[in-house]
Amino acid sequence: MPFELVWTEEAAQTFEQLQADAEHAKANRQKSKRTKASKQEGLFKQVVKCVTLLAENPRHPSLNTHEYHSLEHPYSKDAKVFEAYVQNRTPGAYRLFWCYGPEQKDITIIAITPHP
Repeated sequence: MPFELVWTEEAAQTFEQLQADAEHAKANRQKSKRTKASKQEGLFKQVVKCVTLLAENPRHPSLNTHEYHSLEHPYSKDAKVFEAYVQNRTPGAYRLFWCYGPEQKDITIIAITPHP
């Protein structure tokens, strides 16, 4: 039972910037005929995987989803905001912050940031 994703403006901009950085790095890598993917490419691949898993199953074990108290829910002050791991055991590991809503089958992606 997949969820529909809703993006905040901040999260959408971050996702687009990560995508642009990955595409730029890939073009440079191909131009210089290197085979190993760059950090930007790897990070974007991890973000895409996290978003995909979140849409399919927010409780997927690899997301390590847990409640996060420092952000306010964008739709209801009483509702919960969650944190999912994009990366783990990495300095400045990226996290994805999300919540349920505004509709019943929606998940809103609030932000994609390095670990606070």
